[in-house]
Amino acid sequence: MSDPKRANFSPIKESIHEIIFEADTPAGKYFDIVLMAFIVTSVIVVMLESISELNIRYANIFFVLEWAFTIFFTIEYLLRIYCVYQPKKYMSSFFGLVDLLAILPTYLSLFISGTHYLAVIRALRLLRVFRIFKLANFLEESTTIMKALRASRPKITVFLFFIILMVTIIGSMMYLVESGNDSSFTSIPRSIYWAVVTLTTVGYGDIAPQTELGQFLAAIVMILGYAVIAVPTGIVSAEMVSQTDTNHKTPLNSQSCQNCSAEGHSDDALFCRKCGESLVKSH
Repeated sequence: MSDPKRANFSPIKESIHEIIFEADTPAGKYFDIVLMAFIVTSVIVVMLESISELNIRYANIFFVLEWAFTIFFTIEYLLRIYCVYQPKKYMSSFFGLVDLLAILPTYLSLFISGTHYLAVIRALRLLRVFRIFKLANFLEESTTIMKALRASRPKITVFLFFIILMVTIIGSMMYLVESGNDSSFTSIPRSIYWAVVTLTTVGYGDIAPQTELGQFLAAIVMILGYAVIAVPTGIVSAEMVSQTDTNHKTPLNSQSCQNCSAEGHSDDALFCRKCGESLVKSH
């Protein structure tokens, strides 16, 4: 029995999907290279526009280029939606959201001045470079990192909750110690801000304790700051080692599932690793 999704799928859509989503064919690879060039150029234009001297001299040119890039990316985004089995899955995927955010800032600038500078988020689309040049090892390693981060989430969440409690207590203590000495610790929230800055070893220096007891407490917080850096790093590192040990090295290609847009399939895969959709082209 035929899949109803495939029954309504035209050869034109499959051809567009092969060009836009995949890099195994010459047409697909050339399209992606051109797309990368457009992305890099558009980001450079946004950065140059932020330089006041250049913006004054070339404002009209920047305006035309920005809208030209936005229209191109909009058409590309609509074609991506058009050529997949389930557009909602693509639109809610990581790259689908990045593709949408890449075009929204320019349209928002019609209502909110300055938001077009957020178009630099297009740089995230350059992550597709791993797929374009068939750097399968990078795809596999990025998957390992994502799995390690997901596995570390419960432990890091508990750790961050502990840190929030710690900076709240430290900030309150510092407020009690310093508030009566005409210092910058004018409230508990401001003291908590100092505790966060000090504990994370940032140390802006805009607030500093004046009393000996306050300075002693600050020294303790500074020492604890090293643990703040070491603990989450150790958690994620341990999970990465665990994921590396359990992963099996298999050759990957750039084929994209037409149903859920998942990538990183092995060369001999017949079905999508994520949704089970057939990867075999039906012409």
